[in-house]
Amino acid sequence: MTAADAFIATLDDDQQSEVLLDFTEANATAWSNLPCGSTCRVGIEFSSLTDDQLTAAKAVIEAATGTGADTGYDQITQILAADDYLGETASGYGSGNYYLAFLGTPSTDGTWQLHFGGHHLALNLTYKDGAVEGSTPFFVGVEPTSFAEDGTSYAPLDGMHDAMLSMLESLSDDELTDAKLSESFSDVLLGPDDDGDFPETKEGLQVSELTDDQQALVLAAIKPWVDVADDDTAASVLSGYESDLDDTYISYSGTTALDTQGDYVRIDGPGVWIEFVVQDGVVYTSQVHYHTVYRDHDTDYGGEFTFS
Repeated sequence: MTAADAFIATLDDDQQSEVLLDFTEANATAWSNLPCGSTCRVGIEFSSLTDDQLTAAKAVIEAATGTGADTGYDQITQILAADDYLGETASGYGSGNYYLAFLGTPSTDGTWQLHFGGHHLALNLTYKDGAVEGSTPFFVGVEPTSFAEDGTSYAPLDGMHDAMLSMLESLSDDELTDAKLSESFSDVLLGPDDDGDFPETKEGLQVSELTDDQQALVLAAIKPWVDVADDDTAASVLSGYESDLDDTYISYSGTTALDTQGDYVRIDGPGVWIEFVVQDGVVYTSQVHYHTVYRDHDTDYGGEFTFS
């Protein structure tokens, strides 16, 4: 809460009215993977902030997210860098086109949400009485999948991609047959505006049928998404998903190489829902790019809303 209060203190009254919003379903679900600016998002735009205000805003996000390499805050900063990189080639992209809002009042009691995002990023951390009640939906994508800028190399989703790839590569031919989905996917199934639309029946290969080593790879594949939240929350959530592994299913569509348009992999448990899909490039058309979403059957938006 200290970082949130410090950021709010840098804002004038008009800016505070953009940041401090009601925790309503309409505000909470106002996120997208598209570069659609304020037409699909709420909050204050990064490009409108002074340098000091921007530093304070980023401190809020850093305090709320994980500390691991290529996960949490590090991954978020790389996604912002990727948008700046895209903006050098095509208009409408850039880290200034990201929006931050507090839905409800940041405090150690009551319920509120840290709501942040832009193109290829949606962060929704919901707090209740000072603890994270839900760290989903979390959408993240990247184009290009890797790039270099000012001597620094970036590949913000490689950890997610490689963990899913390792999980799939551990499966036998018979297991791959069981895990194969009949549908094909050009994007994630539960993206923006698809709240609550979980399939009624789980599909694919049940994790209880796998060896201990394979189950460890499933848990390792879940971890990079869970690590978006602060380290203590992430450890607690991952422990819960580990307890549910026997009732969790893994599935895929396309190929298992995860390098071609339509390659898709899913993890679906009693709580956890993760999708990862490969798409053709939009700006860099000779390359692929990634979309992925992490949701929870029970704690999306802290479980505050019921979707039919």
